[in-house]
Formats: sequence, C-alpha cells, structure tokens
Amino acid sequence: MDIATQAIEGGFADPVFDAQTVFRAVMDAMARPGTLQPLPVFARPPAPLSATAGAIALALCDNDTPLWLDPVLQAPTAVRSWLGFHTGAPPANTPADAHFALIATPVEMMALDGFSQGTQDYPDRSTTLILQVSDLVSGAPLLLEGPGVEKTATIAPAQMPRHFVEQWKQNNQRFPRGVDIILATPDGVACLPRTTRIKTMEA
Repeated sequence: MDIATQAIEGGFADPVFDAQTVFRAVMDAMARPGTLQPLPVFARPPAPLSATAGAIALALCDNDTPLWLDPVLQAPTAVRSWLGFHTGAPPANTPADAHFALIATPVEMMALDGFSQGTQDYPDRSTTLILQVSDLVSGAPLLLEGPGVEKTATIAPAQMPRHFVEQWKQNNQRFPRGVDIILATPDGVACLPRTTRIKTMEA
C-alpha cells in the first residue's frame, strides 16, 4: 500500500503548466550551456531521485521514451513505480536502448559511449543523460566554449564522472552523433549539449 501511495503522490500539481515550465527551463539551459536556469520545486519523487531530476523526467519522458536508471535509482521499487505511473516511460533494457538516463551517482556511471549515440541520419535518437549533482561550484572547473556560449563560460559541477573531460572530447568527435547532458541541481538545471566544447582550467 505504501509503495502504491508513493507512486501516485508527488507528481505535478498542474501537469500541463508545470511540464511546460520545466521544459522551457531545460530548453533555455540547452540554448545557453553552462547557465543555471532556476526551477521551482514541482515534483516530490521518492528518494534517492531528486526533486529537480524527477521534474525533468516528468516533463520530458513519455510512453515513447525508454528510460534507463542507474543502479542506485534502479534498486528502490518506489522510484521505478513513481516514474512509471507519472511518465508511462518503459524501462530501457540497456543504456544503449535509452532515450533518457537518470543518474543519481554520476561519479560511478559507465562511460558516455555506452549510451545510445544516435545515427548519422537520426542523431536525435541518442540518449539524453540527466545527472543529479549537488551544485555547480564545488567540482573541478570546466571551461565551456561553443554555440550559445558568449566567448567562454565556467561551471564546476560536483560528483562528475571520472575522466569526464576526455570522454566529452570523444563525444564531440562523434558529432552529429553523441549524448547530451542535463545537470539537475537542487536550485535548477544546467545543460551540456553535444556541441559544447569543454576544457579543464589547467589546460
């Protein structure tokens, strides 16, 4: 009973308006990589899925978008039930089948090339990764360049994957294929589209 109740509660109070608001924040963040777009708390998903990541999933996922969860999110039945009830998104069998991937512990996640990269004809069939991070200031500083970035921007997301900058360079080289990343923080959302180039500050 508890799990059933948890699965139903905590979704968008005003599904159309809330989904549009979250979608707009994500699109603005994609258009201006490295900027934090504030996101009011619309969703109350079961832990360890964060409110921001949960809201993004509710706005972007539907019954046509297979969704992959990392092991930390895969374990609790409540998280799977909540996402299934509110989005209808089918679970992806493997990361390479996923349209979206929710990652609670980015530092432990598999390599970016293990997710769907899309095809030359259909680059939009790649996986969009939604990474839960605690902030954009306490990690290793990343220097961003590319479309939507005025000269350069700097963010320092916490808990990022190991060898992230090297992996991201390879992701750039696969263009137009490659993954896009949404960073879900407690305060809002920032994005790293595949067109963004990243350097470490030391370089």
